[in-house]
Amino acid sequence: MSDSLLQLSAIDIATGSNPLYTVLWMHGLGADGNDFVPVVQTLDLPATPIRFLFPHAPLQPVTINGGHTMRAWYDIQHTDFIKQEDKAGLYRSQRAIVALIEHENQRGIPSSHIILAGFSQGAAMALHVGLRHPDKLAGIMVLSGYLPLVHEIRQEAHVANQLTPIFMAHGSYDPVVPVKLARSSLQLLRDYHYSVDWHEYPMAHAVCDQELIDISRWLKNILKEALISDHQNR
Repeated sequence: MSDSLLQLSAIDIATGSNPLYTVLWMHGLGADGNDFVPVVQTLDLPATPIRFLFPHAPLQPVTINGGHTMRAWYDIQHTDFIKQEDKAGLYRSQRAIVALIEHENQRGIPSSHIILAGFSQGAAMALHVGLRHPDKLAGIMVLSGYLPLVHEIRQEAHVANQLTPIFMAHGSYDPVVPVKLARSSLQLLRDYHYSVDWHEYPMAHAVCDQELIDISRWLKNILKEALISDHQNR
């Protein structure tokens, strides 16, 4: 699959005119950008206009699902997600997501006002892209996901996002992305001195009401911190 096929289309929703911030939210394996659109109405966010972008991952065969074609950010070849990782697919989707970030920059949203978010495979992409991005991001939100390519992160992580707040949430009974994998990602991030806000819920591979409340609280804090930083830099 060539990069020319990865010019991602996205659902674009703004909570007001002239958005000042962007939340770029990646869906999970086999879903599409519509998956988390309904969440916008539940977050009880401040009046500050925010753009939510929900991109559609490319269609591609997925080995673990019998080679069936579906929307995926990268191939998964093994039930142990960190075995035989699809490095080429991860980096290809990274470039496509970075292109969306750069498009937001061109629309007047600085990287420091952009939050990368995702669920499951989309959460893995949010971490993968966010830690490597050369410009400071506002935050990284990881829902039921994990950190891919753990052996590469020390060399590839960019200092620009060393202090970027990370929100991680996971279900204790997740049968898809085991909570053990998420906890190991959490420990690695903390070992590398990232600031991670960890939440664990008694649920499976899903999003629960308390999680949405916690996401809303975290997003409000991120927006407040970005506003304070803007004033200090003037």
